[in-house]
Amino acid sequence: MLFARDRTPNFCGVPTQGGILKFDVGDKVIYPNHGLGVVEKIEEKTILGTTCGFYSLRMASSDTTVLVPLDNVEGVGLRPAISDTEVRKLYLHLGNGKIDNHQNWKGRFKDNSDKMRTGSIRDVIDVLKSLNFLSKSKNLSFREKRMLDRARFLVVSEISEVTNDTTESVEDKVGKALDRCLVNRIRLQTKAKTTKVAKKKATKKVVAKVAKVAKVAKKKATKKVVAKVAKKVAKVKKTAVRRAARAS
Repeated sequence: MLFARDRTPNFCGVPTQGGILKFDVGDKVIYPNHGLGVVEKIEEKTILGTTCGFYSLRMASSDTTVLVPLDNVEGVGLRPAISDTEVRKLYLHLGNGKIDNHQNWKGRFKDNSDKMRTGSIRDVIDVLKSLNFLSKSKNLSFREKRMLDRARFLVVSEISEVTNDTTESVEDKVGKALDRCLVNRIRLQTKAKTTKVAKKKATKKVVAKVAKVAKVAKKKATKKVVAKVAKKVAKVKKTAVRRAARAS
């Protein structure tokens, strides 16, 4: 029998009652980094002289029992399993081509470890996409390979449980979604590059146009100044001629 430990959760759209997550017997729940479990019973236990209520979870993958204190559900990151209506959105998220790719191993491992502990399946999917992409270009370390396998298991097992689909079928769908992700990533990069080039060309064109307009304006301004100066010179000459005529 295992006791849940505190961790920092990250809930997105998880229903609450009075600000506290509540579950009933029979509810399917997700225990971060361990997968899906079912609430078998809600009971009181006395531990070290303290009596408190617990959710007794039967973990689907290991058939072990985990006890989660009723007042520490959010502390351990426990959340409801996704609904079958959310599955399509998850497959879209899996294949959207958006991949977080940190070059620094330590930074990457820390970020991925933090995401695995949040309890959010979308965070787990982000880890799965990132490490799957990385595995296509280099050999993963033992720890990252284990994290990749764990992320894949957590995604497949949860989708399989809520859709009543076989593990093999879900694994195949997840694999195809990850393949689409790699293709869409290339498309996104190509689009971004094309947009950057087009923007650069447009900027050059605008700069050239502005320079041309400025040159024409300067030329016109110069002609105007020359004409004005010439007019003043002619006036001065005319005045000088008149004075010379009077003096004679």
